[in-house]
Amino acid sequence: MTSAAPHDLVVTQATLADWPVISGWAAAEGWNPGLSDGPAFFAQDPGGFFLGRIDGEPVSAISVVNYGPDYAFLGCYLVRPDLRGRGHGLTTWKTALAHAGNRTVGLDGVVAQQDNYRQSGFEMAYRTTRFTGVAPGRAVAAGVRPAGLADLAAIAAYDSACCPADRPRFLAEWLSGPGHRAFVRHAGERLTGYGVIRPGHDSPRIGPLFADTAEDARALFDTLVAEAAGEEIAIDVPEPNAAGVALAEEAGLRPSFETARMYTGPVRAHAQERVFGAATLELG
Repeated sequence: MTSAAPHDLVVTQATLADWPVISGWAAAEGWNPGLSDGPAFFAQDPGGFFLGRIDGEPVSAISVVNYGPDYAFLGCYLVRPDLRGRGHGLTTWKTALAHAGNRTVGLDGVVAQQDNYRQSGFEMAYRTTRFTGVAPGRAVAAGVRPAGLADLAAIAAYDSACCPADRPRFLAEWLSGPGHRAFVRHAGERLTGYGVIRPGHDSPRIGPLFADTAEDARALFDTLVAEAAGEEIAIDVPEPNAAGVALAEEAGLRPSFETARMYTGPVRAHAQERVFGAATLELG
C-alpha cells in the first residue's frame, strides 16, 4: 500500500525492523514504550503498522491493528517534530485508517488531539489516567503465582471477557516477551485475574491488570510491584474503575497524564469493571 502526499510523502506498511524508529519517537514524546513491545504488537496484525517517508527517511508513523472482523485499534500516531504542521500526519492517518475497513476503531487519545479525533468520528467512552511513582516494597501475595504456558488458554479467555475483541496472538507474545513477568491468581480452579509487568524505556510498566475484585487486583498488584520495588513504575488506570484509581493512589502513585478512550462506533460488551490497568495505550 502506498500513497502520494504533501512534499512527496510516501506511506507504506512498516515491518518489525522499523519498530525501533517508531518506539524511539514514542519514547521521545515521554510515552515510555516497553522495551520489547514490538514482537507482540506485530504478532497481532503484521500489516497494521505504517510509516511515512520522504526520500526514504521516516517522518511519520501510525498503527491500525485489526482484531478480527469487527474491531481495530489505532495508536502510535507520530510525526517527527521538525516536520509537523505540513499535512504529513493527516496523510499517514488516512492511508492507514483504510486498513480497518468497516470495523469500529478505538484509540487512546492524548488531550491535545481529542478534538481532532472527534472531527474524524471518534466519540469519548471514558478517560484513562497514567499513574507513576516509586514502587512500594510489597510482599508477593498469597494465591498469586507466575503464569506458565499451561495458563495461556485460561488467560486468553479471561482477557477476552475484559476487552472489545479477542487477542490470542498478542497475548502469546506479551506474556513471554523478554523481561515480561506475568502472574495469575486463582480461586480453586477458577482464574480470578492476571497481571503483567514489563521493562519500559523510562521505567517498568504494569499492564494489563485484570481482576474479578479489588482484593484480587490488590494481590496481583502487590506481587507486580514487588518485582520493581524502589523503581519508578507506571500503570494506566481507566477512570471509571474507582477501585483501580484508589489502588494506585494508596501505593503512592500520582497522575502524570491522561488519555481518552474513544470509538468510532459500538463495541462488544466486556467486563470493564475488571480492568484495573490497561495493557498498553498503543494497542488497547
